[in-house]
Amino acid sequence: MKILADESISFVEEAFAEMGNVVAVDGRAITARALADAECLLVRAVTKVDEALLADSSVRFVATATGGTDHVDLDYLASHGIGFAFAPGSNARSVAEYVAAALLLYARRFDSALEGKSIGVIGVGHVGSRVVEIARALGMRPIPNDPPLQEQTGAPIYRPLDEALQADFVTLHTPLTRGGPHATFHLADRSFFRKTKKGIVLINTARGSVVDPAALTDALAAGAVRAAILDVWEHEPRVDPDLASRACLATPHIAGYSLDGRVKGTEMIHRAACEFFGLTPRWSPRGVLPPPAQAQLRCECSGAPDESVLLDIVSQVYDPSSDDARFREILGLADDCRRADDCRRADDCRRADDDRVAAFNYLRRDYPPRREFRFYSVRGGDLNTKVRIKLAALGFRESQ
Repeated sequence: MKILADESISFVEEAFAEMGNVVAVDGRAITARALADAECLLVRAVTKVDEALLADSSVRFVATATGGTDHVDLDYLASHGIGFAFAPGSNARSVAEYVAAALLLYARRFDSALEGKSIGVIGVGHVGSRVVEIARALGMRPIPNDPPLQEQTGAPIYRPLDEALQADFVTLHTPLTRGGPHATFHLADRSFFRKTKKGIVLINTARGSVVDPAALTDALAAGAVRAAILDVWEHEPRVDPDLASRACLATPHIAGYSLDGRVKGTEMIHRAACEFFGLTPRWSPRGVLPPPAQAQLRCECSGAPDESVLLDIVSQVYDPSSDDARFREILGLADDCRRADDCRRADDCRRADDDRVAAFNYLRRDYPPRREFRFYSVRGGDLNTKVRIKLAALGFRESQ
């Protein structure tokens, strides 16, 4: 059996070798022609899976190693008897930890304590529910909003959108949907920003098109949004450099890119594929993941404010400002030619834009290994009880 796979799926060749001949390629280069004799297709979010791709293929099973499915035409797969699997929740911990690191970094940059602040969590699925836990761990007051879950459960913990938008921070964790009663395409539009508390901090780690970029740009310029932390972009890998330059923190869709989350995604679709094809899964991620380079962390932080201590510890594991710096570097490829439609040297602008696209893809493809907080221990002797409780809630272990 031929298995065509996105080469960026972690350990895809090792995991699926027992099932057949794995051909790993750039996910953006997966074409109908390449699929002609494949029975199994494994993708990530960069590959659009629809009738145009599959119509003349022999594909019997499709899996995406992602928690989102907006890049897959599920109706087409179902109507043609093609099996499907995805990896919901595989990177939820990673995204939530990105949000924690970004919040702490924002607090230091703007000298603004997180403790006691409110945060509207829009979408409370696998990721959003973890973000609610993270927010509580940081001493914040989460306001969860999830209309589908509220309708299903009737639980009063899910609050109306207007209430969530009055929080000090608003973080987006919805899927991208374009139809139905709870469509999220351009959810954060001009009307959305008119309803927010003035001077909010907006975080988007969901999908770029959940936010209307023009509306956000105007909201930032007007001060309706004080700061934006953006990991996802409409039309990525083509990113609007003007919006990125206005963001407090800008990263190239890597919030969920912990090595642990990526391998979990591979494991989930591997098991699903084996079940579909009637095979017994033999590959396991156990033993695949190396231990963290420095699993025991130190903090020389006697007398420092609690949130400063937390940031010093978290940044030893993951510092989003390093991703931000690399991202801004690639966006600065053509500072004198920011917009092709406004530039007399349009060919130069398009070349610069193509360079940015290539660099965006490179940053994601060659992203350095990042491990989750739970694999690290912190010497707690010099830490006060409050910090130690917060570290434990964030997932860190304590060592003596």
